[in-house]
Amino acid sequence: MSDTFNALVLDRNEDKSVSATIKRLTLADLPDEDVLVDVAYSTVNYKDGLAVTGASPIVRKFPMVAGIDLAGTVATSRDSRFQPGDRVLVNGYGLSERFWGGYAQRQKLKPEWLVRVPDAFSFEEAMAIGTAGYTAMLCVQAIRDWGVKPDAGPVVVTGAAGGVGTVAIMLLAKLGYQVTAVTGRVEEARALLEQLGASEIIPRADLARDAAPLEAERWAAAVDTVGANTLASVIAQPRYEAIVPACGLAGGAGLPGSVMPFILRGVTLRGIDSVMAAQPRRQRAWDELAKLVDRALLRAIYEVEPLARVPELGRAILAGAIKGRVVIDVNR
Repeated sequence: MSDTFNALVLDRNEDKSVSATIKRLTLADLPDEDVLVDVAYSTVNYKDGLAVTGASPIVRKFPMVAGIDLAGTVATSRDSRFQPGDRVLVNGYGLSERFWGGYAQRQKLKPEWLVRVPDAFSFEEAMAIGTAGYTAMLCVQAIRDWGVKPDAGPVVVTGAAGGVGTVAIMLLAKLGYQVTAVTGRVEEARALLEQLGASEIIPRADLARDAAPLEAERWAAAVDTVGANTLASVIAQPRYEAIVPACGLAGGAGLPGSVMPFILRGVTLRGIDSVMAAQPRRQRAWDELAKLVDRALLRAIYEVEPLARVPELGRAILAGAIKGRVVIDVNR
């Protein structure tokens, strides 16, 4: 490989705005970590959009190589757990916030961050799943670990046309759950959501409103990626002792509502943090993904784009204009 390589570097301008530029770097520019990875693919997640646009101050230091995900091959390692040629991936762990991330053709990483790519997946497929799909798996595992069976009733998935939502629907349907998909793009996304396994699709406006303290019991469980009024409505509608894993705030960070669903129906709101999840949870999630993901269906929910389009795609994902997943080929 060349002595220099491409990376998407974020810089803070004098007016506090953020610029994203592809630059040529050398190995000497990379952080002094133990494992050097030749990166094959990364992704565009909602948090990536926040970072590359500067829409939210999640980047703690500049310059920053953005990208919260990466998958590739170990080139060199000072850690005995990894050898050259090992196929690895990283999700989260502060990449693109405190540590340099995946929008680079080469990156040095802490060995503690690395997960082995399951044999079932190519690098492209692993990043089609990425943080969004891995987070969806954590949500689904929370539902199953809570004891919710497929015959308990419907599971509602908000933000259904997004990255977490599409994978969550695919996984839940594969496991036999009846899935209700909530999206602001009902007709545009209908064919895809039904292909993934959604049995009902309802408009976002049905939930993105002021909720009553308690509403009619509907859901045995939920996967919420939206937050704000949508999450409050979901919490007001579950069946007795339902669980609501929540993993996103695309609709806002606030949570209006009442304690009544918690004390009268025993509802559990379960926070899902994929960024700092312990390695055993990560490996379990990826092992389950390898068993459950239909690779033909997976291909239906992502597109592959070059590194140069990341800033544009970051703006698009914040605007809700991306359906499914975007994989970034960092070598294009």
